[in-house]
Amino acid sequence: MAVRVAIGDFSRMTHLSVTALRHYHEVGLLCPAEIDPDSGYRFYAPGQVQIAQVIRRFRDLGMPLDEIRAVLEAPDPAARNQVVVAHMQRMESQLAATQSVVASLRSLLERPVAPITVSHRRVSTIRAVAICGKVPFPGLDTWLSTAQQEIDAVLAAAAVPPAGARAALYSAEFFQDETGDVTAYVPVADDLRSSGRARMLEIPAAELAVAIHRGPLTDLDQTYGALGTYVAEREIGVDGPIREHYLVNESDTDDESRYVTEVCWPVFQTMHS
Repeated sequence: MAVRVAIGDFSRMTHLSVTALRHYHEVGLLCPAEIDPDSGYRFYAPGQVQIAQVIRRFRDLGMPLDEIRAVLEAPDPAARNQVVVAHMQRMESQLAATQSVVASLRSLLERPVAPITVSHRRVSTIRAVAICGKVPFPGLDTWLSTAQQEIDAVLAAAAVPPAGARAALYSAEFFQDETGDVTAYVPVADDLRSSGRARMLEIPAAELAVAIHRGPLTDLDQTYGALGTYVAEREIGVDGPIREHYLVNESDTDDESRYVTEVCWPVFQTMHS
């Protein structure tokens, strides 16, 4: 007679809660070996203990259920390992991002606020190769990096050198609603034909209060805060997109501490110093 393990005992054997086991049954990840037709009680086989423990370990690593299912159903070790390695690489990337944020938080809490230097600048209309999109705040880094690479490829294919640094415009909605219009662009002296998402665009003239941020972009909000305070105290802010000019960026160095970014806030006059 086959050994049947009640769900409560199976829970203790695997360190998976009864609620979790029921959910895994509902989604088809770990089905009981037997279900009593009268009571509906779930029973498991001892041979399922190892599978359940594997599932728990993957869940402890944050692996989505769909990927766990792909591992369990993999036709061979190579296919299984491919899924596992892909998840581990994502975890390493997330760990690096977490470490960067922790370092930024420590710096914010421990470092005294440095005085900000603000310059005022009037910029004329700029011709640029641009890619526009409605971008969610959490996905900005990926979108911006991809857009900038596409623009670089268009310039390289046309043998047209950039006439200025990489830059981007951010609508007010992008910050307020966490989704909004973003325009990545590179100034050029000559017109180019549209290619893919990239097209020619006129970046409007503006008067700007400008602050320079040095270091990782995870700390960029500190420069935003200081510059926004400067503008608010002088009551010189106007509606319009904020600009970022990436003077030293990922295309120039792998060392984020060497990044140089201009944050440009729209203002109505340039006579303040």
